[in-house]
Amino acid sequence: MHFEFPIEAGDFSNAGSASSQIKKRLKQLNIPPEIIKKAVVAMFEAEVNVVGHSTGGSLTVDIDSEKIHALVSDNGPGIPDIDLAMSEGYSTATEKIREMGYGAGMGLPNIKKSTDHLEIRSGKEGTEVEMTIFLDRHSMEQRN
Repeated sequence: MHFEFPIEAGDFSNAGSASSQIKKRLKQLNIPPEIIKKAVVAMFEAEVNVVGHSTGGSLTVDIDSEKIHALVSDNGPGIPDIDLAMSEGYSTATEKIREMGYGAGMGLPNIKKSTDHLEIRSGKEGTEVEMTIFLDRHSMEQRN
């Protein structure tokens, strides 16, 4: 299964709508709740980062019998120091974003904790966050 969602810059009222739609689809597929939670947390955090730090982007999700693969791409200024950005509590969010309850500096660390594989590519023309969550076939077979 393949899904694509646009992500608008600055649209915090719709931040998380793509991950919410993926959550519904994963439930329909009888994916174990713990895997759904990991996938949704990772995708939500990535969506919020695009909304708050870029000029827009997209979320592409592919689901097969072995994994959930997501690619979040944006047209932002890039992440100058990925290692620093991966530090819990580090944030470049504006005061306005923090007043809305975002920008605590936990986005990328939460993505890392929620995924089995994470790769971040960033440059002056944007950032790509590639995430993979492997499915537990044994748990899926027991649920069916």
